[in-house]
Amino acid sequence: MARKIIIDTDPGIDDAMAIFFAFQAPQLEVLGLTTTFGNVSVDLATQNAITLTEIAKVTVPVAKGVSVPFVIAPRPHPDFVHGKDGFGNIDLPAPQGKAIDKSAAQFMVDTVREFPGEVTIIALGPLGNLASALILDPGIANLVDEVVLMGGTALEYGNVSPVAEANIMNDPHAADAVFTAPWQVTMIGLDVTHQVLLDNSILERIKAANPVQGGFLYDCAQYYINFYSSRFDMNGCYFHDASTIAYVMDPSIFSVELGAVRVACEGIGIGQTIFAPQGMSFPEPHWNDMPMTQVCMEVDSQKLLTLFETTLS
Repeated sequence: MARKIIIDTDPGIDDAMAIFFAFQAPQLEVLGLTTTFGNVSVDLATQNAITLTEIAKVTVPVAKGVSVPFVIAPRPHPDFVHGKDGFGNIDLPAPQGKAIDKSAAQFMVDTVREFPGEVTIIALGPLGNLASALILDPGIANLVDEVVLMGGTALEYGNVSPVAEANIMNDPHAADAVFTAPWQVTMIGLDVTHQVLLDNSILERIKAANPVQGGFLYDCAQYYINFYSSRFDMNGCYFHDASTIAYVMDPSIFSVELGAVRVACEGIGIGQTIFAPQGMSFPEPHWNDMPMTQVCMEVDSQKLLTLFETTLS
């Protein structure tokens, strides 16, 4: 049985890698894509998600989601990382398809209700759609198989502040609602994605084996790799969003630690995912009686990259 997934996304170059990875994985059945602001506006994210389905020749619904954070003012889109078009400024024509006439949150609720206990939500951007779905129907928290999200960091430095990762920083209030809801959350944050380096040699081999999707990913990724190599003096890019797909396909690639996660929603630490390991008690009550999040701390980077390459090839 293929594992049923919804991908919540703000495409985004690394989102495109994750989505094509999922489309090609026989172990996964993508039930739909839901879109959010983040790397680009929600309108462009929706257009880009539809473009990815058309490039991959996959028919899945795309549902447009939230356009701004729950409480804080929106932050600028990081076009210096993903380009103004979200795909490294390769300027593709607009897609033919349209989003469905249903919000992202409603699509999540309806799909989870249709397949109780079977749907995993994979979140690649800010978490407003998941928080909205919880408001719409709190009962879905007991019906979702797992929430696997790319975001946060327990011990590693942040990437938009010394302590905060971008997806969480973009909507900290939504993120705190997701981490404290009674569903199983698995956090794949910078602790592991900074352990994996994707370089052009892998993308070139995928392009040779799978010219349409691989060629698109290679073309997009050049802008992204240029950003990373100029900022961090590295020959490639970190492997963020697609790590979630690898986890859902083969969790044994990662090691996890259990603990309660809360998100700082204001002040100098805004966006920080504060991890209280299971079994430790603190005088401050914020982590008491909170659900246990699985926080990925180690990864077999070679195994992960091999899975990515073989699946896309």
